[in-house]
Amino acid sequence: MSDTANLHPIFDRVLQRQEKESRLGQRGRVIWLYGLSGSGKSTLAIALERRLHAEGFATQLLDGDNIRTGLNRGLGFSDADRQENIRRIAEVAKLFAVAGVVTLCSFITPLRAHRGLAREIIGAEDLREVYVKASFDTCARRDPKGLYAKAAAGEVGQFTGKDSTFEEPGADDAGTTLTLDTEALPPEACLALLYADVLPRIRPPTSSK
Repeated sequence: MSDTANLHPIFDRVLQRQEKESRLGQRGRVIWLYGLSGSGKSTLAIALERRLHAEGFATQLLDGDNIRTGLNRGLGFSDADRQENIRRIAEVAKLFAVAGVVTLCSFITPLRAHRGLAREIIGAEDLREVYVKASFDTCARRDPKGLYAKAAAGEVGQFTGKDSTFEEPGADDAGTTLTLDTEALPPEACLALLYADVLPRIRPPTSSK
């Protein structure tokens, strides 16, 4: 007997998404920021959440290190564990979006396959992918957590961009991905571009919020 044989989902009987979005006066969406460690993902996600919250939007921020201390504690950095990390996060983000909450995700998400998995789980209509672009060398100079120095000293294994692959978005991602180049633009300009991209996606069609 399969593991799901005795499961009886009640999706058709629970309060529906449109009722929750109507109460909140917004549309639930997932804004998924990805890029190398130190590229500026968390900085932008935190700043965007504060701005949206100040304007009355209900938000939830899911950040890589925070999630790994709780829900995904015990997962390592092998390819299999990274994929499971993204799968769990995407499932949680989808729950928030269905509840009408604007959900900001900040995760390295190094492989195109990982981003594809998140897209498959969340759904393309609910997901906005944001590539926070900065080169390995630039991130190493910034090194806000000291991880690049530790990686250079051999104290951190499977480090993304050094020991483990990071795949930039390709031409096929152009229609689904906003790229924010944090080497070329200051944080304020990147935030302004991100806010302008996100706002029409989370407003209800007739809202003036």
